[in-house]
Amino acid sequence: MYAMERQQLIERELREVGRVSVVDLARRFDVTTETVRRDLDRLESLGSLRRVHGGAVDAGRASTAESPLTERRERHGDAKRAIAAAAVSLLGPDFRGSVFLDAGTTPAAVAALLPEALVAGVGAVEVVTHSLEAAHVLSGDDRLSLTTIGGRVRGVTAAAVGAHTVRTIGQLRPDIAFVGTNGLSAGFGLSTPDPDEAAVKAAIIQSARRVVLVADAAKFGEELLVRFAQLDEIDVLVTDATPPADLADALADADVEVRVA
Repeated sequence: MYAMERQQLIERELREVGRVSVVDLARRFDVTTETVRRDLDRLESLGSLRRVHGGAVDAGRASTAESPLTERRERHGDAKRAIAAAAVSLLGPDFRGSVFLDAGTTPAAVAALLPEALVAGVGAVEVVTHSLEAAHVLSGDDRLSLTTIGGRVRGVTAAAVGAHTVRTIGQLRPDIAFVGTNGLSAGFGLSTPDPDEAAVKAAIIQSARRVVLVADAAKFGEELLVRFAQLDEIDVLVTDATPPADLADALADADVEVRVA
């Protein structure tokens, strides 16, 4: 394959996924990592991408960039469903207690699978969420009790945010919380583009007895504008691929259990 062909394929993948890895591209194209780095350097000089540690991201991406909910719902759909199934299995068939569901497409995938996993009896599980999407998925299902938390709704995430939302969450102590993130890195931890979303996520993590982070591999190495948690504030990461070495080491140091769906 000629260099130009590789570079065109790299550009296409960046448009579709938003991030590429040097190691993955080298394996895919059956070339050395040095060859891939030269391709990425060339594309960066043309303004097609921005180099980051271990790979590259789309040049248009920034620490405040956030895709619409409808677009994110379609992205990595199979991975999110696999992650959701593995996350729900953590509850066990006889789970009784309270669950908090964060906003985001992966927590929404958890919400879609939650009722079928709960066989402890009607009313045995209380679900709390500030996500309109999760609430819509679960409303009317008599296998669980559902409480929604209000606030100012951000259209891009369909989530309630603001001081009232944070204050209400701070008065709760759910047994387990399923939390999503926009970025997950060894050095910066968990991050998201919006300060209001970050405040809500931080409140969820502080309130829950057990925190399960549900995040696909596209989030690895990403660092968005606002950090809402350090790695040692989560208990379990459920993902669809083994984290890269630096992140895996940081997760191990933080005593985070990693489950690959």
